[in-house]
Amino acid sequence: MLRTGRWAAVLAAAVAMAALALPPPASAARSCSEDWVCVKAEANAGDYALVASNLRDLPVTVTVDARLTNMAPSVALPVTRTLDPGDRLTIVTLRQKDDNRSTHYRYWFDWAAGDADARHDDSYRYRLPYAKGKRFGVLQGYGSTFSHTGKEYYTVDFNMPEGTPVYAAREGVVARVQGRHSRGCWESHCGRYANFIVIAHSDGTTGEYYHLQQHGVLVEPGERVERGQHIGFSGNTGHTTMPHLHFGVYRPMTWADTQSIEVTFESADGDVAKPRRGRGYVAR
Repeated sequence: MLRTGRWAAVLAAAVAMAALALPPPASAARSCSEDWVCVKAEANAGDYALVASNLRDLPVTVTVDARLTNMAPSVALPVTRTLDPGDRLTIVTLRQKDDNRSTHYRYWFDWAAGDADARHDDSYRYRLPYAKGKRFGVLQGYGSTFSHTGKEYYTVDFNMPEGTPVYAAREGVVARVQGRHSRGCWESHCGRYANFIVIAHSDGTTGEYYHLQQHGVLVEPGERVERGQHIGFSGNTGHTTMPHLHFGVYRPMTWADTQSIEVTFESADGDVAKPRRGRGYVAR
């Protein structure tokens, strides 16, 4: 139900840090997060550049910050940049301020799949994420006050029993998955137990399906999925009070945070621009 807490918990392990004294050793410092992003400190004509590399074939948005002693950054910190597939980009350059004093720095970063400048295709009509002809009610729709507020405003919780087949609402490439967890609870730490599928769309947004059943993920990162493809099974894992499917479309922001985007669904009874709590919709 509360995706923000879940995503922060999922990405906690993705934060990378490095503490170094300058000059660095012969092999420049390099910190990597999973198999998505690396940030490397490189010497450059007396300065030191923090260079980020995108290891995937999907856009990724990275935020970098640093703690500096006798050094000045080339841009204000923290700084957020989107890296296209395969990009290698200097995020910030660190320059010594006083030649007579020692210099030290410590940097860290976090990331999220997608493009921070994504322009959503508002003409697209999303498929309801369950089988054609099936009807499921909405536990929380746009702006539901229980937990769909702020950055989660434009998300939907569908009242789906555990084990209900989940279908892709839009075509794209699988960015991230988790399917090993079996626990659901409402305490602040429960987000780490969420099973999920994140699908990258062609416009730089992501479609995200949360609270899936243990072993209920049927796709793998890098796999191309089509609209209406069976991708998993709903469940009751993560930060949740009851079985349901949480679905939203997002663009990344700073520090792996994400902002939900208003989308329109296609149903058997016509377009659904604002899914409402207590209403039920038949998938077309």
